[in-house]
Amino acid sequence: MFGFIKKGLSKTLGAIKEILPEKVDKIEKTLLEEILLESDIPYELIEEIFYYLPPSEKVNKEDIRRVLKAYFIYDTKNDNIPHAGPIVELILGVNGAGKTTTIAKLAHNYKKEGKTVLLGAADTFRAAAIEQLKSWADKIGVGIIYTQQGHDPSAVAYDTISSAIAKKIDHVIIDTAGRLHNQVNLANELKKIVRICDKAYEGAPHRKILILDGTQGTSSINQAVAFNEMIGIDGIIITKLDGTAKGGSLFGIVKALELPILYVGIGESRDDLIPFNADEYVDTILDSIFISHNG
Repeated sequence: MFGFIKKGLSKTLGAIKEILPEKVDKIEKTLLEEILLESDIPYELIEEIFYYLPPSEKVNKEDIRRVLKAYFIYDTKNDNIPHAGPIVELILGVNGAGKTTTIAKLAHNYKKEGKTVLLGAADTFRAAAIEQLKSWADKIGVGIIYTQQGHDPSAVAYDTISSAIAKKIDHVIIDTAGRLHNQVNLANELKKIVRICDKAYEGAPHRKILILDGTQGTSSINQAVAFNEMIGIDGIIITKLDGTAKGGSLFGIVKALELPILYVGIGESRDDLIPFNADEYVDTILDSIFISHNG
């Protein structure tokens, strides 16, 4: 797994190496600040990190590790996941964040676990979104419920869940529109989809997952806050982490939203969506700064 995280952070680690060509036992705070800023950790957050570090001019790996790990305290909420019937996940995010591809990767992950999956194409705002999801469903060999562009997305969500219950499907993944004519329209549509999901199957959707584009760095925080205010988010998936040197932005996102990161996308293939592990994420960054004394 370490290799996967390292692959996802390759550009971030490359940027760190440019600032710090040789690894150290202890790092000066001025240099550490430069590295954290370059990784796209917001300055206010760096100030907070430094507040919790020892007052000395130089700090070691363990001091920093302890502070950085404390930001990832938010657990995946499983209290709403049913023991019987399908697990329904509603996927949210703006167009271009990699929503459709992530849905396909998530479905592929579940299939690898031996689970059955049904997709719901409830982004009826764009014909391209329906076609793209249908294409992915064919590629990975899962079912899909869809309708014509412009039809009621809530009806698609209802039909998808009803079909999944009838066929005893394990996982339902429902796509949603990334934007409508304005934010009020989008908020109203998403709220309606949530209500209808609950009518189709009490307690659904069990997880509302927001897809954020990793290349946007901390600038994606505002859209994340907006979606969270609309319907409440349960977890985040960061896409395109391998395509950015802004790998530190995850600290800012978690700090702002107080939500768990569930998965990270680290490449184009269907196997490149991996469960997020905070320990490995923090250690991979710190291992690029500090000399290892293991063994």
